[in-house]
Amino acid sequence: MPDLNNKLVWNEKDQRAVDTVRVLAADAVEKVGSGHPGTAMSLAPVAHLLFQKVMRHDPSDDKWMGRDRFILSPGHTSLTLYLQLFLNGYGLEMDDLKALRTWGSLTPGHPEYKHTKGVEITTGPLGQGLASAVGFAYAQRRMRGLFDPEAPAGESPFDHTIFTIASEGDIQEGVTSEASSLAGHQELGNLVVIFDRNHISIEDDTDVAFTEDVLKRYEAYGWDTTRIDWTETGEYKEDVQALYDAIVAAKKVTDKPSIIELRTVIGWPSPNKKNTGGVHGAKLGTEEVIATKEYLGFNPDEHFFIDDEILNYTREVKERNAAERAEWEKSFEAWKSEHPQEAKLYARLEAGKLPENLNESLPVFEAGSSIATRAASGKVINALAPVMPELWGGSADLASSNNTTIDTDKSFNPEHRSTASWSASPYGRVLHFGIREHAAAAITNGIVLASPTRPFNGTFFVFTDYQRAAVRLAAVMGIPNIFVWTHDSIGLGEDGPTHQPVEHLTAMRAIPGLDVVRPADGNETAVAWRKILEIKDHPAGLVLSRQNLTNVAREDLHPDAEGEKFASAEGAARGGYVLADTEGTPDVILIASGSEVEIALDARQKLAEKNVAARVVSMPSREWFAAESEEYRASVIPTEVKARVTVEAGLAMSWYDLLGDAGRAVSLEHFGASAAGEKLYEEFGITSEAVVKAAEESIAATQK
Repeated sequence: MPDLNNKLVWNEKDQRAVDTVRVLAADAVEKVGSGHPGTAMSLAPVAHLLFQKVMRHDPSDDKWMGRDRFILSPGHTSLTLYLQLFLNGYGLEMDDLKALRTWGSLTPGHPEYKHTKGVEITTGPLGQGLASAVGFAYAQRRMRGLFDPEAPAGESPFDHTIFTIASEGDIQEGVTSEASSLAGHQELGNLVVIFDRNHISIEDDTDVAFTEDVLKRYEAYGWDTTRIDWTETGEYKEDVQALYDAIVAAKKVTDKPSIIELRTVIGWPSPNKKNTGGVHGAKLGTEEVIATKEYLGFNPDEHFFIDDEILNYTREVKERNAAERAEWEKSFEAWKSEHPQEAKLYARLEAGKLPENLNESLPVFEAGSSIATRAASGKVINALAPVMPELWGGSADLASSNNTTIDTDKSFNPEHRSTASWSASPYGRVLHFGIREHAAAAITNGIVLASPTRPFNGTFFVFTDYQRAAVRLAAVMGIPNIFVWTHDSIGLGEDGPTHQPVEHLTAMRAIPGLDVVRPADGNETAVAWRKILEIKDHPAGLVLSRQNLTNVAREDLHPDAEGEKFASAEGAARGGYVLADTEGTPDVILIASGSEVEIALDARQKLAEKNVAARVVSMPSREWFAAESEEYRASVIPTEVKARVTVEAGLAMSWYDLLGDAGRAVSLEHFGASAAGEKLYEEFGITSEAVVKAAEESIAATQK
C-alpha cells in the first residue's frame, strides 16, 4: 500500500484526471441515453484518491491476494468504478466506456463479478455491497488466523483493507443495519466505509424520508466515525486533503470499523442540474453537458476525450505501486519458508482442491436407525472439520436447531466476547449472526468472494423470505455459498404456519443457478454435502428436516442388513435416482424428495399388495437431475411410463413438468397449522394411502 504516513501529493494532473472522469461520465450516459451520471461526477475525486493514493493494488493482477479490496455498494453509479478501471489500466478502454449499458459490453448497467476485470462483487441491489463488505472483512481475519496468526498487526501478507463506498440508499436498507451491527461487534478494523451523503435520491431531497444522524447510529454500533462536509464554507470545496487525513486516521483504528460521512453535491459541477434528483438517474442533456465541459475547461465539441498525458499518468500507478508489490512478495515468500505446512494448505485452497481423504471422512448412518437430516448434516460438518480447515460457518441464532456448530472449535469473535456458553477467538470457526438472516447470507457471500474458504450459514427454511436478495445475488455471481436451511416443512409441527414452509421449495427452485437439495436420509445428506463442496461455480441450499427420518438399508453400505436393500445413496449426487425398483417395467413411478421418500416407499409396499408395480425415485435435487444426460434421466423416469406421482410437503408447482397429463401430485397447496407434525401429515393428506390413491388415479388416466 502507498505509505499513508507521507503527505498527500495532489497535483494538476490529479485534478485534471478527476475532471476528465466527470466529462467522461457525462458523455457515456449521454451516448447510451440512460444511466447515473450524477454520483460518478461528484465521487470522482474520492475514487481517484482511493485508486491513485491510498489502495494497494496491481492493475495487471486483479486477483493478487495482497491487494486491498474496493467495493462500490451503490452499483448504479457503475461509472465510478469503470472509469477508475479504465484510468488505472485494468483492461477497460475508451470503446468500453462508449459501450456503457449495451449488449455484450464490459460495462453493464451495474458492476458484475466475473464479467469485468477488477470488479470484486456484483452490486446494484442497494445494501448488498456494504453488507457483503463486512464478509470481506470477516474473510481477511479468518485467512490471517488460518495462515499467519502470530504476525504483528499490519505485518502479515494476509493483512489488507476493505474500502467501501456507500450511498444513502445503501445506508437505508435494512441489511446494512444488520451487517453493520455485526461489524461493530466483531471490531473489524480492516473495514473503511466512505458514506456519500449528498441528500439526493430518485425522489429528490432525501429529507422526505431520511433525516437520522447516521454517525450516531454507527457510533452506537461500535464504529469509529468521522464527518467531512465539503459544503460547510458555503462554497463547495472538495477538500481532498481532509478526506485523505480521515482515511489515514481510520487506518490507524484497528479495533473498530470506520465510517467517514462525506457531504458532497451530486452532479457537481453541472451548472444547472447539480444537487437535483434529475441528475441521479438520467442523462444531463446536450446543453448541460456542454455547460459542464465549458466550466471545467474542456472542449464541448470533443466527446470521450482524454489527454494522453493524463492517461499515462494514471496508468503509471502500477509502477508507483511496484515497490509495495515487491515488498509484499518478499514478505509472502518469507512466510512460505517459515510456515511450510500452512503454505501447503494455502496452495491447495488457491487451487480449489478438496482434501484427498474427504470421502473417507464422511459418516455412514446405520440402516434402520433414524435421524433428522438437520442432525445428519451436523454430523457431516463435524466429520469434515478436521480435514477441511477452510470449512467454517454458523447460524442466525439457531445453532442448536440448524446443527451448524463445529464442536471442536471456538466462536469467531474477539476474545473478550466469550460467554458462558461460547469460548471466543478472533480466528474461530463458529459464526454467530444473531437474528440477522439477511446479513448472514450477504456476509457469507462476501467471505466466498474474498477468500478460498468455504463458509456456510444456517437458518429455518421459512426465513429464506428474509435472505432471498442475497441468495439470488449469489446465484447471479455464480459463487459457491452454502445455505443450510432446516425445519423444511409442516413436519416441524407445533410452531404453526408462520414457521412452516409451503411455497419455499418452489420459490428457491425458481432462482436460476441455485441448487436446492433436499436429502431423504442421513446417507443422502452426506453425499449431498460432498457434492456441494465439489461445486465451485454456483451456490446451493441444503433443505433439511426437523423430524427424524429412517436411514434405509443401502446395498453398498449395509450388505448384511435384513430385508430389502435399496440403491446406493451415491445416486443423490445425480439429483434423482431409482431408490427402489420393480421387476420389468413399472406400472407407476413415485417421485419424492426429503421426508416424503419414506411415504413413497411405504406406498410402494401397499401398491405391491394390490399387484401394482411401483418404482420409487428419490429426487433430492431437481437442478442436479436436470444437469444429467437425457439418457440417464430417461433411465430413471422412462418416457413410456406416463403414470407418475410426485410426493412433497409443499406446492406441486415445481413438479408439473414431470407429471404430464396423467400424473398426480400429493402436495400441500395451503398453509399449515399448529399441531404435531405427524398429525399434520395425516390431516393434510400427505400419507402413503393418499399416494396409493393418486397412483391408481394416474394409472387409470393413462388407460383412457
